[in-house]
Amino acid sequence: MLRRVQPLDALVADQIAAGEVVERPASVVKELIENSLDAGARSIRVQTQQGGVKRIVVTDDGSGMHADDVALALSRHTTSKIRSADDLVGIASLGFRGEALASVASVARARICSRAEGAAHASQVEVHGGHRMPVAPGAHPLGTTVEVTDLFFNTPARRKFLKTERTEQRHIDLVVRRLALGDFNVSFELDQGGGKPLVLPAGDPHRRLERLLGQGFVDASLAVDEARDPYRLWGWVGLPTYSRSQADQQYFFVNGRVVRDKLVAHAIRQAYRDVLFHGRHPVFALYLELPAQGVDVNVHPTKHEVRFRDARAVHDFVFGTLNRALREVRPTDQAEPLPPSSSTSWSQPGLGLARSTLSAQRSPLSLAEAFAQAEPLTVSESPGDEAQVPPLGFALAQLHGVYVLAQNQQGLVVVDMHAAHERITYEKLKAQCAADQIPQQRLLVPVRVDVSENEAELCESTAELLAEMGLVVDRSGPQTLAVRAVPVLLSDDNAERLLRDVLADLVEFGGSERVRERQQDLLATMACHGSLRANRALSIPEMNALLREMEQTENAGQCNHGRPTYLVQSMADLDRLFLRGQ
Repeated sequence: MLRRVQPLDALVADQIAAGEVVERPASVVKELIENSLDAGARSIRVQTQQGGVKRIVVTDDGSGMHADDVALALSRHTTSKIRSADDLVGIASLGFRGEALASVASVARARICSRAEGAAHASQVEVHGGHRMPVAPGAHPLGTTVEVTDLFFNTPARRKFLKTERTEQRHIDLVVRRLALGDFNVSFELDQGGGKPLVLPAGDPHRRLERLLGQGFVDASLAVDEARDPYRLWGWVGLPTYSRSQADQQYFFVNGRVVRDKLVAHAIRQAYRDVLFHGRHPVFALYLELPAQGVDVNVHPTKHEVRFRDARAVHDFVFGTLNRALREVRPTDQAEPLPPSSSTSWSQPGLGLARSTLSAQRSPLSLAEAFAQAEPLTVSESPGDEAQVPPLGFALAQLHGVYVLAQNQQGLVVVDMHAAHERITYEKLKAQCAADQIPQQRLLVPVRVDVSENEAELCESTAELLAEMGLVVDRSGPQTLAVRAVPVLLSDDNAERLLRDVLADLVEFGGSERVRERQQDLLATMACHGSLRANRALSIPEMNALLREMEQTENAGQCNHGRPTYLVQSMADLDRLFLRGQ
């Protein structure tokens, strides 16, 4: 049967559009809070009932709305944030599409009450499933309150897809936490009924981080702040030893907007690649600032996704900043001791932002020199000379041929000698490899690879970049490539698979780290096999030489596989173990 084309009813069109914006009650909370932030609010209060399905109320102390705009704001494509298509090029506000309130009003009962500065009274309007009531005067301080009740009352099919009340509450809580991390100058309060409200005062960022991510993150995080025109990246990243089994505490903001971006996620994964234990995920709260013209936020109605004008530059900047921050971590004796706890725990309190200052001690021997010269301890190496005790202290003994026991100013240091030496050897091999660039191995018989025409053109245009990776590739036909040389370290690898992986990365991220990753994997294996093994007896000078090397080696806190290389037990914890002073 021939079906004729006809326009949809306005309410049906609104309800369809609402499906893109209002996925669940948490979506409503997100849109309303973003409106409050755009209005310059400094205090935002959220109240919900039954997981937000029964009732959501968001109150702020922002600039409020003009009486004539209260009703207009509920119409589709009405906004105060942009005026013309030119404004879409550099959007500075969180909202701009003019869809949120209209979408919410089409699938719920909504009420807006707002008063702008200088107005004699507030104005309020109610909408029931798209049917708007007349604007009436109301009572309200400066700011706005939006109340949404009976969500999806007129679209029961949508309501059936909602989860349990507890699950919806969890999603609302996560939304508020994300937005609260986006602006430390705004106070937030979330009351979901039946429990203690989440109260986040404005002010100290560390206090908010402690409240939302935990004291453990504050104690085991690095402060990052680097600017390189036109970008600035600042925030906090967890040390590799502070990681989680899930990627549930990862917050990335672009110009104050929380986003999920695969390019950024890839850059962060690369920065943690050889310091994070397999299967673990880093914790971070990072803020990227760049000109509004350099990012497109008009990608998806929910505004969670963005597109960067120069994606490769953003990727390299994020990766480079985090990689340097993590690599500059050194064992240091400048760290504050951990706060006392009810249980004794091993930790790495000696990790800090700056490199260790070892000027007060003699130049450390290399391990090879130390093993060759088993010289006795000198006065400067004496554990009793506290003025010259280095960060990892001085060796005392070896335990079961596996661990080195040392004493520093904090207490007892236990070093996994194989893991520590493995990291030292690995970093030396990487430095040697980088100094020699990437030596190539010419193939006796070129490897023929069939690709798409687009991939062949991409390979041709990035020939220089591939050559820097050690790959020499020629285009021998419209859809055919010939691999003529590969890096020496990867000469036994599958050249065709390596090239396909590199091309896939070039398409996705504008660059590739595949070759470097494979090389580093091989170097890590070589370092593992070439490092000290268990049951190798070490002399005291050899142990001290290992400690001094650790203090000067990048990423010395973890082995190549992300396992910790040393742990510290403070004197306070030791005293608690033996009930001293109690």
